[in-house]
Amino acid sequence: MRTAANNPFSPGSDTIPQVWAGRTVQLSDWRDIVRPRRDAGLPERGRTILGEAGLGKSSLVRKIARDAADAGDWVTPQLRIPSGSDPLKRVATAALALADRAGLATSTEKRVSDLLARVQRVAVSGVSLSVRQADGPEPYTALTDLLVEVGQAAIAQHRIALIHIDEMQNIADEQVLSQLLIALGDALSHEVAVPLPGGLHATRTLPIAVYLTGLPEFADMAGARKGATFARRFATTTLSAIDDNDLTAALRPFVIDGWEVTDGDGGVARIRMEPAAADLIVTLCQGEPFLFQLAGERAWYASTADVIAADQVLAGWEVAAPEAVAHVERILERLPTREREFVQVMAELPAPERTLTRIAQELGLTKHTDAGPTSQRLDTVRGIITRGKPYTFRHRAVEAYLTSDWPYVSRHD
Repeated sequence: MRTAANNPFSPGSDTIPQVWAGRTVQLSDWRDIVRPRRDAGLPERGRTILGEAGLGKSSLVRKIARDAADAGDWVTPQLRIPSGSDPLKRVATAALALADRAGLATSTEKRVSDLLARVQRVAVSGVSLSVRQADGPEPYTALTDLLVEVGQAAIAQHRIALIHIDEMQNIADEQVLSQLLIALGDALSHEVAVPLPGGLHATRTLPIAVYLTGLPEFADMAGARKGATFARRFATTTLSAIDDNDLTAALRPFVIDGWEVTDGDGGVARIRMEPAAADLIVTLCQGEPFLFQLAGERAWYASTADVIAADQVLAGWEVAAPEAVAHVERILERLPTREREFVQVMAELPAPERTLTRIAQELGLTKHTDAGPTSQRLDTVRGIITRGKPYTFRHRAVEAYLTSDWPYVSRHD
């Protein structure tokens, strides 16, 4: 009864898994803070979700966007920015789609039609668009103006416009990044006057929400180089591993009631999971959303029986282990030399001895403060360690890989 067609686990990037685990803080942030405040016209910063590959950044915001779309809001698709591309072109195209959804394409106002034409040229030429005085405002200004028009239409129609831009770290050109962030930030902070009963007026912000996702180094690109302006307009979250309790909760439907699937004959069946099998999946994935989905997927394929047993989880994990190794090695290979050496030395020390002074000594540094900036980046930017007394690993898969035989597990263990 378990087939590829009814497998609910999906480790591929940018998908929204059927078996969802954790991230309740970020999901409730959208539901309880971002959307209500933007809808009420109150100022609320955009959101930047960063983290290493496999932590589910894009899936998280795609889920938020899907929930928004299901509620009737206007949502852009996930706007992935490839390396070397012009992000203004991509965002301008999405803004035009929002404008169409808002009904601006049918506007008879010359001002609006001229603005749409201008942004259409931005969608074709991006930042390379000629900027002569006769041509009107610069490309990023035209983009902001269109987003403002979309926001005003959203007020009238009681909607939220949600923009999701992914792979932000691929915007290598600092000037282009600055223009994009200013365009989005200006739209987020723009205020308009709205009528109140009795002939009064009040100012409000536009019902626009912006989510940016990317690898941790984007924090340097946007924060350090753009200073306080970016921080005032975007709140940044660096994701870490999912708590085991959340992973266990995600598998409870399999254990308690069974996961409902079609049986191929027009009916439904339920796939159950032994409690030991669920515990094993949680242990093997080390809190990584990608590895959680990978372990579940491989366990599903290990048999066609209607009960997923622990030995099937292990059999599936044997197939998945090389991919788990490659996943962690990619994270380590992306680290600059000093950061990678720091993590390696920290892993080789006994857990109680993982202090900054001891790590600095093992690195051959004369002063422990010389290792301070590296440890700070690994903590606050990368989310791989937690500075404390002693230091600990926050990225559990990296720790398991460096300090044990994980991901290779014997079926007899």
